[in-house]
Amino acid sequence: MNIQVGIITISDRASRGLYDDLGGPALKKASEGYGWKVLGETLVPDDKRDIQRAIRELIAKGCHLILTTGGTGVALRDVTPEAVREIAVRELPGFGEVMRYESMKITPNAILSRNLAAVVEKTLVICLPGKPSGAVECLGFVVGAIPHCVEVLHEVPTSC
Repeated sequence: MNIQVGIITISDRASRGLYDDLGGPALKKASEGYGWKVLGETLVPDDKRDIQRAIRELIAKGCHLILTTGGTGVALRDVTPEAVREIAVRELPGFGEVMRYESMKITPNAILSRNLAAVVEKTLVICLPGKPSGAVECLGFVVGAIPHCVEVLHEVPTSC
């Protein structure tokens, strides 16, 4: 199955043009490196409604996988996990657990991360850190499970 991806950068400052979005382009490059097709990219502020709208718009474009970067920390404006949980049909806690575990080998601050994955409609949404290198690293920690998950969500016959 050819995985079609949407990428959402969540940042108040980048959405206001105060600095360039580096996380979205880094995830696009990584996604294309995995052989996935990026159908859409968007940049939104740290706002639940904007995040949810962006996810729904990318699902409507046909995305099987949505990668978010930003809003997973402990700052008061970091609301990405809450926004996703409100529209998810189920959470997949193993993704966040693995991302934090592997990231702890790199930085002790990984314990503060609230990375997660959830299913919204029939789309896998993975919430990654805002730091570009952290987003790409965390995606790499879980990439092996993504194709099977997407296939199951789209009722493609699998070996399980």
